[in-house]
Amino acid sequence: MSARSLVLWDIDRTLVYVGEIDRRVYRDAFAQVVGRPAERLPARGTGVTMPLAVRQFLRENGVPELEVDTLAEQVVKRLPTLLTERVAEMRDEGQVMPGAVGALQAVRRAAGLVPTVVTGNLRPNAEIKVRTFGLDAYLETSIGAFASDDSHRPALVAVAQRRAAQKYRTEFTVANTVIIGDSLEDVRTGHDGGARVIAVASGTTTAEELAAAEADVVLSDLQDVDLLLGSIAGLVS
Repeated sequence: MSARSLVLWDIDRTLVYVGEIDRRVYRDAFAQVVGRPAERLPARGTGVTMPLAVRQFLRENGVPELEVDTLAEQVVKRLPTLLTERVAEMRDEGQVMPGAVGALQAVRRAAGLVPTVVTGNLRPNAEIKVRTFGLDAYLETSIGAFASDDSHRPALVAVAQRRAAQKYRTEFTVANTVIIGDSLEDVRTGHDGGARVIAVASGTTTAEELAAAEADVVLSDLQDVDLLLGSIAGLVS
């Protein structure tokens, strides 16, 4: 294993599951901005960044294309506040994914591993989620990358690598960067952005689909900590 390696955790359905909370937040923001109820809600578990998901959400609910960009900005601005208002619901209805705490603890303790996040969430939303479930102690979110940084998810790998490099005075490349996520979008982010990929079949995408997308490693869940650490070591050594 190289001196330091960057571990980029996805959040939703990899570390936590928040049930219908995100979709309720989208619904609330739509009603506030557009002035009518949304008839169709965003798809679950796609891994698409929030700004892109909001634009598609507006289109699917009949917002004219000429208004999409302007209204999307207004919706996105409301998402952190609206999520904050639903923290109690998220705590009651959501859950930490099986094995996530042990996996986070193990990666945090492992010599040379630098754990942060690369996520389709806006930064405030990501921080609210990990803090609500007590996972923030295991993640260096200050060097993470978020949809607030770029709506094109593969671009977020370089953002996190750059931030980590500034802090640790280490060059992070595909040779020492690993994404851990549950969706096809996580796999694409690694392939296109410059990271190896450990896919976890804990979301809406099956292990077979993740393997077909050419994730470097596919795990059924995060409960086998030794297997996870061994997989990381095998990818960055």
